[in-house]
Amino acid sequence: MSHDAPPVLTRVEGRAGHIVLNRPRALNALDHPMVRLVDEALTAWEHDDAVRTVVVTGAGGRGLCAGGDIRAVRDDILAGGGAASAAFWHAEYLLNARIARYPKPYVAVMDGYVMGGGVGISAHGDVRVVTERSRVAMPETIIGFVLDVGATYLLTRAPGELGTHLALTGTAAEAGDALLCGLADHFVPSGHLAEFTAALADSDAADVVRTYAQPAPEGELAARRAWIDSCYAADSVEEIVDRLQSCGEQAAKEAAEILLSRSPTALKVTLAALRRARALGSLEEALNQEYRVSCACLTAPDFPEGVRAQVVDKDRRPRWSPAELASVSDADVERFFGPGAYGELGLGA
Repeated sequence: MSHDAPPVLTRVEGRAGHIVLNRPRALNALDHPMVRLVDEALTAWEHDDAVRTVVVTGAGGRGLCAGGDIRAVRDDILAGGGAASAAFWHAEYLLNARIARYPKPYVAVMDGYVMGGGVGISAHGDVRVVTERSRVAMPETIIGFVLDVGATYLLTRAPGELGTHLALTGTAAEAGDALLCGLADHFVPSGHLAEFTAALADSDAADVVRTYAQPAPEGELAARRAWIDSCYAADSVEEIVDRLQSCGEQAAKEAAEILLSRSPTALKVTLAALRRARALGSLEEALNQEYRVSCACLTAPDFPEGVRAQVVDKDRRPRWSPAELASVSDADVERFFGPGAYGELGLGA
């Protein structure tokens, strides 16, 4: 896909290196060249003593990043089985791990939409800033896909079962809920972001945060913890849906309806991935698992069908296969966790 301008812009202001995701018409959706460019900037600045802090933002004013370029992934699946997409994910997940271990302060400005791959490029950073406009989500089950970019690691560390709720429903967390769930660290009103980022040119990130951070607006999830923790603690998606439908809370019934509209296979694989991620000791191990699961989606029917329904034809009427939760067997789920055609991610090996 051609771009009118470079898809990633970099510059240095004072002691801060700025990375700007620059595909505003696509809500800065990530593709393989963008991942390479971000990685190259991190390499250039890692041992450059003139750069003390890295700042990541999104162009266009609507969001940091709406996720990966899923239309391109679908085209790749239909044209050739997904080899290019597997290579993209390989590079992307390595970048996610690098961000988490980067030796200099990595400041992610999570203003507006931050979804899927946008979470991967921001929520593993040292300083993660949300605003009143932030909408942070992992909406993969909507398109028949599964959690990736380290999200199984992040969401299993949210309080109680909040992460399971966000993962299965794809619900977007506003600022207060993103902070509660450990997806962000600080709230800065959007009107102060220009001053905030400018101050990073000559001040330490910790000092700038102390100057500009404010209490976040209260979210919704804290008041819903009781039924979320009870319902999502179940061992199967079917039992989760049953508990949501019968617990007596209107919001829980609405969550059940959301789940019943999602890909049954994606729901079951996502729940299994989350439960397994709880036993993994590091982000790298979670990313290794996610790579196997993501690559398995390249040969499953629901992912390209979900993208068709949501992005290509936009009829919002996906034809899932299987169409019912009961028709997805344990063996069907287990297949996603085995060795795949595109090898291993190999982090920590």
